[in-house]
Amino acid sequence: MPAITASMVAELRAKTDAPMMECKKALTEADGDAVRAEEILRVKLGNKAGKAAARVTAEGVIAAAMNGNVGAVVEVNCETDFVTKNDSFLAFAKAVAQLIAEHGPADVAAVGTLALSQDGFGPTVEDVRKGLIGKIGENMSIRRFKRYAGGGQLAHYLHGTRIGVVVEFEGSDVAAKDAAMHIAAMKPAALSSAEVPAELVEKERKIAAEKAAESGKPAEIVAKMVEGSVQKFLKEVSLLDQVFVKAADGKQTVGQYLKSTNTTAKGFTLYVVGEGIEKKVDDFAAEVAAQVAAAKGQ
Repeated sequence: MPAITASMVAELRAKTDAPMMECKKALTEADGDAVRAEEILRVKLGNKAGKAAARVTAEGVIAAAMNGNVGAVVEVNCETDFVTKNDSFLAFAKAVAQLIAEHGPADVAAVGTLALSQDGFGPTVEDVRKGLIGKIGENMSIRRFKRYAGGGQLAHYLHGTRIGVVVEFEGSDVAAKDAAMHIAAMKPAALSSAEVPAELVEKERKIAAEKAAESGKPAEIVAKMVEGSVQKFLKEVSLLDQVFVKAADGKQTVGQYLKSTNTTAKGFTLYVVGEGIEKKVDDFAAEVAAQVAAAKGQ
């Protein structure tokens, strides 16, 4: 069995908000498998252990460019929070978003070939990126983007530079902007329950089954408990089923709100900086210990 280090425990705690000892126990039970340990905590501690799982793990910014019914949102990453406030880095991200909206590149590699000159670097986006790496002294990359050009109405919302949302819709601009702000706050996984990714549903079903099995109830009751948990999960992560953050009665769903304004949401994109990226966590205690040991050995 692999050793459970302090850095492993700290990283799991940062993702789950679970107590340190519970994190260590879960990692031990999972033989050091962080993903499995997180599932174990979900079973033992309920949803609390999963609510912080989407916290960002890398630095960068989200930029957007809109021109009528054509628009784009892009994530550009860097190594430290300090660089996310650098004017050249911010200008680069904004320029990349505008170029994607205008030219519709097929993928990130194609973005790099688009024409761009900035800070004396060019003539392509890739040349500017490499130039800024040398100038700023930190690595940076274009991670992902989404372009809209299907003719539908577009609304977008940027929460600072770390969260970006684009909503494709028909109807009220105000209602669509409200929906975009709701998405940034509540982070739904899909527009409707039918569109929630199958892997998320299966993961939730597995966790619900493990929790229900611990109840000791008959199999038919356990099956109903599992299905109830899955249906509850689907409502919690589906935009149209979520309770609207501005609901005056605390009950109105986003779907009901949009219907009341004669607005239809066709789809959305939500980008959170660093989402899903593993970020190196330094074990400073171990590093110091290693340095001391090395010094003694000299």
